[in-house]
Amino acid sequence: MTVLTYALGVLVFIVGVAVSIGLHELGHLVPGKLFDVKVTQYFVGFGRTMWSRRRGETEYGVKAIPLGGYVKLVGMLPPAPDADPGKVPESRTGMFSQLMSDARSAEYELVEPGDENRLFYKLPWWKRIVIMGSGVMTNLVLAFVLFGVVYMAHGVPIETTTVGKVSQCVIAVTKANLNEPVRPCRPSDPVAPARRAGLRAGDKLVTFNGKPIHTWAEMTRAIRGNEAGTAVITVLRNGEPLTVTTTTTVSARPDPEQPDRITKTGFLGISPTTRLERQGPGFVVSSMATGTWATVKALGTMPVKLYHVGRAALGLEARDPNGPMSVVGAGRVAGEVASQHQVSVPDRFFSLLLLLAGLNLFLGMFNLVPLPPLDGGPMAATLFEAARRGVARVLRRPDPGAVDSAKLLPVTYVVAGVILLMSIVLIYADIVAPVTLT
Repeated sequence: MTVLTYALGVLVFIVGVAVSIGLHELGHLVPGKLFDVKVTQYFVGFGRTMWSRRRGETEYGVKAIPLGGYVKLVGMLPPAPDADPGKVPESRTGMFSQLMSDARSAEYELVEPGDENRLFYKLPWWKRIVIMGSGVMTNLVLAFVLFGVVYMAHGVPIETTTVGKVSQCVIAVTKANLNEPVRPCRPSDPVAPARRAGLRAGDKLVTFNGKPIHTWAEMTRAIRGNEAGTAVITVLRNGEPLTVTTTTTVSARPDPEQPDRITKTGFLGISPTTRLERQGPGFVVSSMATGTWATVKALGTMPVKLYHVGRAALGLEARDPNGPMSVVGAGRVAGEVASQHQVSVPDRFFSLLLLLAGLNLFLGMFNLVPLPPLDGGPMAATLFEAARRGVARVLRRPDPGAVDSAKLLPVTYVVAGVILLMSIVLIYADIVAPVTLT
């Protein structure tokens, strides 16, 4: 049964990824059609074509590797300044010149009589931004919908003031074991203060050193600030008040504000129970804003994180569970989520939705990076072109014309190569040193 549910989780994730990619590309296709751009292809996936069908001038299909997709908008590359846009450009010598010439030739072989005014580069700048930005917006809207379904329909686990688990011993956290599962207690480990005091799962916290406790966050702050001091704790056990006295100990723990940072702080040895609480749209927006900022920071530190992933793949350090992973790693996590039989079926289902929501948020933000071949590349070029033409109009200078995006083809190939290399490193690491839920 575990193998079946694991496979089902992976399948659900793969389908979710394919649907997300398909909707992203649909975000480009629909406004492209509405603005009468000639669109010759709409494909989900890369590699060998598994299925395709032509409707009008557009071929729709699915390819073997569901790790991306594309929409062929004719006229993405403007003709060379001295070329006739109605003719296929002639080849030129020189490596980069030949590269641009070949790309233009391939582009304009798709231009037929009557298509001259249906080319992408001839659209007003704002229409080009709409077409390119709609793919990103589709992912962000899909992420909002998925987050909304989880947070508003299912709920968010909220920590309560009821004790869920009492630690048996004190195990200091170090950089070496920060991302590893908690090991079993050893005879040499000190007894946890909570166990020494006789606290039990199910006890409801009332006061700590005479101060009323209303939330788990208040209890956490009180314990951490108590260091190695006396702790007088009042709880409700089976509805009856009970006061116990112990001494908290100072132990190395992750900082709540910076989980990667370890600080010495007061430790009692209890963890709370949780309950599901439905949230409103504001919580969804706030969560997406937090996730967006986290994604931006993650993209900014990607080279460093990728370096550590490579070291983990070589067995030189432990894999950071909060680091980047490929779609292979995310698929493994999806399988593990689905096969957690100690968790209810609804919780597993909504956890898969959260995984897909986070994926769509990342895809949306990643595609905004202003480098080709990502959507942000042509968007940045279009905004630069609009600004340049606007300045020319203000200064009453001749129209500088469209930005020659063909000159960015070397950058496109370099960025594509970097993305491919990153994918290979992450996929390899996800096979030999995977991130697991344990």
